[in-house]
Amino acid sequence: MKMLPIAATALLLLSGCAEPFNAKVSRFQQLPASNGQSFVIQAADPKLDGGIEFGQYAQIVSAKLAGQGYHAAADPARADLVVKMAYDVDKGREKTVTTGLSPYAYGGAFGGPYGRGFGGPYGYYGRSRFAFGFYDPFLIDDDVTSFTVYTSELDLQINRTDNGKRVFEGTAKAQSRSDDLPYLVPRLVEAMFTGFPGNSGETVKITIAPEKK
Repeated sequence: MKMLPIAATALLLLSGCAEPFNAKVSRFQQLPASNGQSFVIQAADPKLDGGIEFGQYAQIVSAKLAGQGYHAAADPARADLVVKMAYDVDKGREKTVTTGLSPYAYGGAFGGPYGRGFGGPYGYYGRSRFAFGFYDPFLIDDDVTSFTVYTSELDLQINRTDNGKRVFEGTAKAQSRSDDLPYLVPRLVEAMFTGFPGNSGETVKITIAPEKK
């Protein structure tokens, strides 16, 4: 059986693991306490209004607002609040990662007399995030991996309809290896509504746990 290089094997194992979704959320708000105000959700880009995809994301936002004590207006023309939503993902940028394997830092990955877990008396090795329970003095290699990182963004604005005053502005941004909006937007919405409406002027990091399979 053909054996894969150690670094390549470790990368394959990593790629098979689900990763958490990290987002940076900034919110500015003057929202009064919710008392059942009605709302309507509109696209910041009028061309998206009425679209099936936008409607799917709007339903997610609507459910989150309902959980905060608001309700969708039966008559959009009489809504108390107008929620403007925009979302996008860029074309990505290339990122290169080098995993260096040093011959002097292989501790016993499984404990034993020569190591303590993945550290061992020799410490973690070089720049690699992987460790193995043996020592190979001939294993000196740099494994270079290149991949694309995409930046996605969700913007929400909430205005009162009686006087047009804006009461909420929020932005959620994330970097990931996916440019799939149906995957990204629900997670950005989840991040936006974590701790909603938040402290005005504060930027926080929100981590969404990966889905269990």
